[in-house]
Amino acid sequence: MTRVLVTNDDGIDAAGLHALAREAERQGLDVTIAAPERQSSGASASIVAGEEEGRIAMEARTLDGLERLPAYAVRGGPGLIALIAAHGAFGDPFDVVLSGVNHGANVGRAILHSGTVGAALTGGLNGAWALAVSLDVGIRPEAFEWDAAAATALGTLPFLLSLERGSVLNLNVPNSPAHRGVREAPLAPFGIVQTTLSERDEKHIRLAVEDLPNVPEPGTDAALLAEGFATLTGIEPVSHRPVGYADADAPGRQTA
Repeated sequence: MTRVLVTNDDGIDAAGLHALAREAERQGLDVTIAAPERQSSGASASIVAGEEEGRIAMEARTLDGLERLPAYAVRGGPGLIALIAAHGAFGDPFDVVLSGVNHGANVGRAILHSGTVGAALTGGLNGAWALAVSLDVGIRPEAFEWDAAAATALGTLPFLLSLERGSVLNLNVPNSPAHRGVREAPLAPFGIVQTTLSERDEKHIRLAVEDLPNVPEPGTDAALLAEGFATLTGIEPVSHRPVGYADADAPGRQTA
């Protein structure tokens, strides 16, 4: 049976986490829940932890409606949870890491900062198939379609498992009982919101989140999500590119 870790960055009590775990269990997967004990949005792939005498603190929990599933509240972010899970903190390493369902979309290159995405990237880096799942709830939602997002996520799992091990996908789902379908999409240059500096004095800085003033680039994840599609993007845990650097003292180096 496929072993699945369900985690998030909104914390162990988040409705989106519970919906994702319920759907994974309903699909017959071997599910373990491990999530931050408190909200950890924006944690990216941080592995900073709350320690007690050099040990990472965690507590077994029983979650309403998910009593059959082992669940743990961890004093650390989702990236840390995915890392310690890969090293056997919750039993044998997991085949799949499902991270979400996040409260709010994670689109564009700004996903770099997302704890939801950070957990998936860490899972992929350590050899699991991984999926980050987010619900585009907007600023003032009247309802939250967590179950619809979870169902869409599990619907993409067979495709994820058809890819090479270590593959990571980022899924964003409209906040609607039904959407126009799942479309593969490249990342937008930015996200759908921007962070601004709203207050600054000698001892404090305050950040604020605002909607971007411009229309998303057509065909990107941000644009397709706004059009009512769920968007799926393949992302890499770590990559590099050659930049053509050569040391001045290296053999064969030409100098002026």
